[in-house]
Amino acid sequence: MRATDETGTNAAVMDARDWLQILSRYRDPKPSRSILELLATIVPLAALWASMWALLPVSYWLCLLLAVPAACFLMRLFMIQHDCGHGACFRRRATNDWVGRTIGVLTLTPYGFWRRTHAQHHGSTGNLDQRGSGDITTLTVEEYLALGPIQRLTYRLYRNPFVMFGLIPPYLFLLHYRVPFGLMRAGWQPWLSTMGTNLAIAGTVTSMITLIGVQAFLLLYVPVMLIAASIAVWFFYVQHQFEDTRWEHDQQWSFHEAALHGSSHYELPKPLAWFTGNIGVHHVHHLCSRIPFYRLSRVLVDHPQLASIGRLTLLQSLRCATLALWDESGRRLISFRDLASCRPAAKGA
Repeated sequence: MRATDETGTNAAVMDARDWLQILSRYRDPKPSRSILELLATIVPLAALWASMWALLPVSYWLCLLLAVPAACFLMRLFMIQHDCGHGACFRRRATNDWVGRTIGVLTLTPYGFWRRTHAQHHGSTGNLDQRGSGDITTLTVEEYLALGPIQRLTYRLYRNPFVMFGLIPPYLFLLHYRVPFGLMRAGWQPWLSTMGTNLAIAGTVTSMITLIGVQAFLLLYVPVMLIAASIAVWFFYVQHQFEDTRWEHDQQWSFHEAALHGSSHYELPKPLAWFTGNIGVHHVHHLCSRIPFYRLSRVLVDHPQLASIGRLTLLQSLRCATLALWDESGRRLISFRDLASCRPAAKGA
């Protein structure tokens, strides 16, 4: 028997536009809940940083142990900033913006710059003819085979997991976000956002160094930031870089279909889902980005049919780290090993 949701709509024949209408009822944020979620994130983060400082004279290894949960709270703070960028935390845009800007000082992410590039990502995800805006660079098999040896090596290095999740995260948050390259023609707003955030970061760092010293600040903040950045990049990666994702050329591309079927449902244990702001329910988020993160899990409870779309478990997601090329003929994302084994002409790749 085919599943039917609470509205009486047959889930087997519903398209993405039908779901968008149903999901719109979850969009209205509750400011009191948003404030509570913000406090439940920033207060433990501050307590962990204070504990790390207190333990620094005792044992740096104990500090590093606390750096892991601190990084998880910092990442959750980034997810709240992400929701502010979508206007999903508070009813007033100004409130979302100022909360997002303030959080951006701690996450080293200029709010206006990031919001603009992330909006481009939402507006073009899964579109083969509009790649390059806030996305993980992904080549098709044909594009890769057309490259020269040096270009192939460069792409392989870029897609190597040690580079993708080890080197790119610190570059992204420490260097790339300091200057809004790529938005030169977008006017003064991205520059104002970035430079304003940079000034606020400089002031905050100066205050912390004055309080605890340069060495203590670096020993306490840097590992937390590096761990949080790597986790954040992993989640951004796995939400679209999975085998059964969907890519189409512009003429066949549909925003709604790409959102629902080109984004994963990363099914995580409840503690991990909490720390990541339920961002694993990414197909629902892309289809209706105004839904507050604390309501995404409720969507799956009310509409369990959505849980099976793009579903990835924690164990299954590990293989996604090796996927690197979009196979247009097979309509799936494949690894370099898959390319060598299934395409004889590419054995020298």
